[in-house]
Amino acid sequence: MASMLRNSMRCSPISPAWAVQCATRSLGTTAQLQAQVQTKSKKSLSRPGVKNIVLVEGVRTPFLLSGTTYSDMMPHDLARASLQGLLNKTALPKDAVDYIIYGTVIQEVKTSNIAREAALGAGFSDKTPSHTVTMACISSNQAMTTGVGLIASGQCDTIVAGGVEFMSDVPIRHSRKMRKTMLALNKAKTLGQRLSLIGGIRMAHLAPELPAVAEFSTEETMGHSADRLAAAFGVTRLEQDEFALRSHTLAKKAQDAGLLEDVISFKVPGRDIVSKDNGIRPSSMEQLAKLKAAFVKPHGTVTAANSSFLTDGASAVLIMSEEKALAMGYKPKAYLRDFVYVSQDPKDQLLLGPAYGTPKVLQRAGLTMADIDVFEFHEAFAGQIMANLKAMDSDWFAQTYMGRTSKVGAPPMEKFNLWGGSLSLGHPFGATGCRLVTTVAHRLRKEGGQYGLVAACAAGGQGHAMVIEAYPQ
Repeated sequence: MASMLRNSMRCSPISPAWAVQCATRSLGTTAQLQAQVQTKSKKSLSRPGVKNIVLVEGVRTPFLLSGTTYSDMMPHDLARASLQGLLNKTALPKDAVDYIIYGTVIQEVKTSNIAREAALGAGFSDKTPSHTVTMACISSNQAMTTGVGLIASGQCDTIVAGGVEFMSDVPIRHSRKMRKTMLALNKAKTLGQRLSLIGGIRMAHLAPELPAVAEFSTEETMGHSADRLAAAFGVTRLEQDEFALRSHTLAKKAQDAGLLEDVISFKVPGRDIVSKDNGIRPSSMEQLAKLKAAFVKPHGTVTAANSSFLTDGASAVLIMSEEKALAMGYKPKAYLRDFVYVSQDPKDQLLLGPAYGTPKVLQRAGLTMADIDVFEFHEAFAGQIMANLKAMDSDWFAQTYMGRTSKVGAPPMEKFNLWGGSLSLGHPFGATGCRLVTTVAHRLRKEGGQYGLVAACAAGGQGHAMVIEAYPQ
């Protein structure tokens, strides 16, 4: 596939300088749009006989670089903080919640059902069921859509969904041989049996077993896959660095302008109050160019600066049936409409979820790319984002790999991730999906748009896409 893609994409219309140009335009575009807030008169996606499901509110803790201010906490502490922040912002009675669902990826063994532990810690009734889901980087997407399903089926009216990831402290196990020895020791009945087992321990048994950073099916790290994907689509190092700079520049502008209103202040026990993300660091093309390849050495194009960083953080959203939300006096932010999950080859197409999911969800909703006012795509790597954009803008890719007659088209950059993205804001694996959806709702309100589209890739070659419709102002 790689050689075919290189030949196909070599004449891509996206020029190396597009990202900086679009960043400059975007910085001005947001202000212009905010000055002309006016919902466009497009058809609503409401359907007769189908329950309207709404996003009432979304919050998140500040997303922090792992190993910084949150480092002495536990993941359920962050999840609890996001739940409490949601309760404070909505004044939601705790007994009004029918079900709580949280997404996470690397689970703390002491809190395997982190949704339940966080809910109890936040003061929710022990009668409120809670469960945890995992789907790599789209875990909180799955939490939200599971909630949508519960409401649509009539099982529930009020759902809290969210996600959390805590990379400051991941579980590290003994080697398998050591674990087997320790389990056998626990069962040994005589001193002789115990001494025999202890005598069999070797230095190699003491080597720790770190959490997997590679795909189980391919034994390849995601960064390595991103490097190969960028090469296959002809995405240059310059393009990737320009996109990364764009993300940080736009995130800084949004942060300074107070647009990231989903971020709640959080008092870290024994430490300071944190109130903003700490990974937003606009640099310069000269500084970015100095960094060496992080995965495919020495000639790879993926670096630490054009990749998302290890992040601690949690998010939460309140999802309700429209009828219930209005009965409780809430003004919803947006309708949650059609969504799809996709999966493809985890070897060559690991990170192409948005390219596959976008045309499918648009088709389900009866929309085109031109109908979408706000795009929020997860930025795992700059090379991954640009490979997806080039795939979406390729008739050859659509025909060869998707069974479509023509391309869906790439999102206009003046509508794309205008408040930064995972490269700059951070990417707590289990929490990013809620951030994306909440950001779309806020941008639709600020910019006067009607439809937004969320898309994200995930480990295992999976992906998610969802259409969000602005609630009438």
